[in-house]
Amino acid sequence: MPDTFKKFDTTTKRILPFILATAIFMQMLDSTILNTSLPSIAKDLNESPLNMQNAIISYVLTLAVFMPVSGFLADKFGTKKIFIFSLIVFSLGSVFCAVSQNLTQLVISRVVQGIGGSLMTPVGRLALIKTFDKSELVKAMNYAIIPALIGPVLGPLVGGYLVDYLSWHWIFLINIPIGLLGILLSIKNMPNYFSKKIKFDLKGFFIFASASLLLSTALESFGTLQNVTPVLLIFILGFLMIYFYYRHAKKTDNPIFPLNLFQVRTFRVGILGNLATRLGISAIPLLLPLMIQIAYGETAVVSGWIVAPMALTAMFGKSAVIGILDRYGYRKTLMVNTFIIGILICCLGIPGIHTSIYWFIPLIGILGFFNSIQFTAMNTISIADLRHSHTSSGNSLLAVNQQLAIGFGIALGLVILKLFENNNALIKGNIHLAFRYTFFAVGVLTILSGFVFRRLHSRDGDNMKTEH
Repeated sequence: MPDTFKKFDTTTKRILPFILATAIFMQMLDSTILNTSLPSIAKDLNESPLNMQNAIISYVLTLAVFMPVSGFLADKFGTKKIFIFSLIVFSLGSVFCAVSQNLTQLVISRVVQGIGGSLMTPVGRLALIKTFDKSELVKAMNYAIIPALIGPVLGPLVGGYLVDYLSWHWIFLINIPIGLLGILLSIKNMPNYFSKKIKFDLKGFFIFASASLLLSTALESFGTLQNVTPVLLIFILGFLMIYFYYRHAKKTDNPIFPLNLFQVRTFRVGILGNLATRLGISAIPLLLPLMIQIAYGETAVVSGWIVAPMALTAMFGKSAVIGILDRYGYRKTLMVNTFIIGILICCLGIPGIHTSIYWFIPLIGILGFFNSIQFTAMNTISIADLRHSHTSSGNSLLAVNQQLAIGFGIALGLVILKLFENNNALIKGNIHLAFRYTFFAVGVLTILSGFVFRRLHSRDGDNMKTEH
């Protein structure tokens, strides 16, 4: 570590998790805030609410496509410059969204936002990883990850209130003060790490980006198209692009994501576990509010308040996770925790149509606690054994994987719901029953995903334990 950095080492360590937290909060808030606002925006722009889905999809796809380039840009230009640049682009994109006069302008503005968002979180996390010792990293990551739990909960709630009491433009303008705060803090406290390796694998980036784009497009389209044949073709093409990337990376000296990353067992298990477990977890913040509004006939604001306890209990999970990991280790914690999350998701399908909706509050509260433990443990074990030279590429791949997993999870939940909804012999037109069966299916899939963590060893992650 350079001597110039040591002078403000203590201040940086105190402020850096908060800087990353502002970036994660903005990104996660923007991923969900449109959900309750689309009808109002559609009416103002003279569009069908169904067409407005493009405003959500364009943002998610841009994140997935451009995240792979974040590590290279940070290594070449420095973490500080790229992080501040990403905050500026994201804030400008938010302004463009607020002044959009039609859907085309809004979609283009969301792409600008997505470009900023695709750099913010990975580059901020990279600075965190390089600043803290491994024994301190769990605690630092823990503070920064809380907004990732709060954002999806606050998004629909904040969106509903802003649209009802102000106008839909404010759901984008709310980012400006947060972005300015992040920029001011970063100018003074963000370390500027570089790397000697600055050769960029442009061909590999295009192949990997194409795979991300095709797979995301296919899954986003599954629940909306009557004819699934073209969607399946796009899906197959996406997997073909992954195979082409594998072929390309084998014969390239400096691929954007080196294949030997996957020779690190903890990284391999962490990436696969992240993808598998988040499929179920990511569907819940969308499915539960939908069920409360469609099946129970409640308002968007009420449904938002039902899921709000998830954010509060996540705080308790944050304070408990270090002690749990130190006592039980990563293997046992992740396996048992995943099983618990799967069982809780199944329990969301138990209440009948005449049961009070407030029955969901303790369930969703307990789920928030265990989600907090899950995210922190999965993220830290993934980078536990990476070599210093692989930190940037491994961190970028982890961020891309998480974003795709969230998109896949939302799409999977909607596809399962639609399959049950269209099965009249099974649900006999009872939409509430379709939701219940969907929770059972998603819960069972989540329980099964816990077996991925069997590949961990009992001593894995010991180098990440806090010093006493």
